[in-house]
Amino acid sequence: LQFTEEKLGQAEKTELDAHFENLLARADCTKNWTEKILRQTEVLLQPNPSARVEEFLYEKLDRKVPSRVTNGELLAQYMTEAANDFGPGTPYGKTLIKVGETQRRLGAAERDFIHSASLNFLTPLRNFLEGDWRTIAKERRILQNRRLDLDACKARLKKAKAAEAKAAVTV
Repeated sequence: LQFTEEKLGQAEKTELDAHFENLLARADCTKNWTEKILRQTEVLLQPNPSARVEEFLYEKLDRKVPSRVTNGELLAQYMTEAANDFGPGTPYGKTLIKVGETQRRLGAAERDFIHSASLNFLTPLRNFLEGDWRTIAKERRILQNRRLDLDACKARLKKAKAAEAKAAVTV
């Protein structure tokens, strides 16, 4: 009732400290930017949406995400197989082997980067959103409920004093 009356402009609202309001606004801003950065980093590390969904499901089921061959590693495999078909002694075969080996190393570096970024960058962001932010939101709800209770009590006290003053005037 108090919340509804406040929204309709029919009840007084106890204002929180300006510094505290600023902290709440900064916390909201931090949460919003953290979510955006987390999502965009996930898109950067894994552009395939279905693969991201699969990884998300494995994570929620507490299962190990199967190792996926990177595009560079797959290209390296094709180049090596083609080099073996053409013959490793031919100029084209030698070139394919050299480039294939480089692609294999690039693919392995990409895999290491994705793993490292996920572990060292995305995990702390998720921990903030799933841990600290939930605590902040819970405490904010408790504070809001206590403020509403306080305001409702103030309104009842004000009405009681007005009724008492009116009764004293009529007597």
